[in-house]
Amino acid sequence: MNFADWRRRIDEIDKKLVELLNERSQCALEIGKLKQAAKIPLYQPERENEVLANAESNNSGPLTDAAIRRLFERIIDEARAAERDAMDHGGSGGKDENE
Repeated sequence: MNFADWRRRIDEIDKKLVELLNERSQCALEIGKLKQAAKIPLYQPERENEVLANAESNNSGPLTDAAIRRLFERIIDEARAAERDAMDHGGSGGKDENE
């Protein structure tokens, strides 16, 4: 494969990643609604640690476990922000008009 082929492949993967990240975020939003209804705190460090451990255990490289952990920490942080935003605005989160 040449540069164009590899870049096209990366673009395809990026599209799938965006779709999966949004699907994951929608799940987090639904969990946030359940937490709110049950008056459970949004932040649950034990669950976050479980998610991070699962991500690392599923890692077969070439990214290091530390890199996977950092990526998932960011994913979790953004999902939590979307949950907070949905709770504050009574909506379901969504695309930020400023980005």
